[in-house]
Amino acid sequence: MFLDRLNWRYATKKMDPSKPVSEENVAKIVEAIRMAPSSSGTQPYNIFVVSNPEVRAQLSEAAFGQQQLVDGSHVIVFAAWDNVTEERISSVVDVHVDVRGGERKPVNDYYDQLRGMLLPRDPSVNFEYAARQAYIGLGFGLAAAAELGVDTTPMEGFMPPKVDEILGLADLGLKSAVILTIGTRDAENDWLLPQKKVRRSVESFVTKID
Repeated sequence: MFLDRLNWRYATKKMDPSKPVSEENVAKIVEAIRMAPSSSGTQPYNIFVVSNPEVRAQLSEAAFGQQQLVDGSHVIVFAAWDNVTEERISSVVDVHVDVRGGERKPVNDYYDQLRGMLLPRDPSVNFEYAARQAYIGLGFGLAAAAELGVDTTPMEGFMPPKVDEILGLADLGLKSAVILTIGTRDAENDWLLPQKKVRRSVESFVTKID
C-alpha cells in the first residue's frame, strides 16, 4: 500500500486553491518531519509552516514565480542552522536529559565527540551538514503526505537570501535550505499528472554486493 502511494505522488505542478489541505493532515505531516532521524539526534533545523496568503505570495516571488506556493494551502520552509555552536549542542543535551532523565554528564560526554568534530569547522561547512539533515526531514514529509493522499512539491528553485529575508531567518541564526509546498492537485490542468512516472530501472540503479 505504501509503495502504491509513492507511485501515486508526483511533484505537483498545478494546485487547486479551492481545495486546501486540512490542518489535521498538515499537523500529521509536520509530526512526521519532527520524528525524522538526524545526526546524533541534533535536529539542526527548524521548519516554518506558512499558510498566510500574503507571505506565500512573497515566497512565490522568491521562487521565480512558482505558482504552487500561492495555489497550495501551506508552505513548509526548512531552515537549517547557519552554524553549529556550543550553545546549540548544549541545548540538544538539555533536551536529552529532560526527556530521558538521568545524569547530565554521560550525555554531555557523548556530545563532546560531536563538539570536537563540528565546532572547529567553518560555518559554511556546518550549514551544509545541517541542511543535509533537513533533507531527511523533507523525505519523511513527502512520504507522510503521500500516505495521507496529500499533494506536494519539493523545491530547491528559489533565492535563499530572499526567503531568509521574508521570514527573518538571519536573526534566528538560520538559513533556508529547501521548501515543501502542500496542496491539492488540479487534475484537469496539471500537465504532469497524466505522464508516466520516470525512474531508472532496478538493474541500472541498484548494485547488490552479496
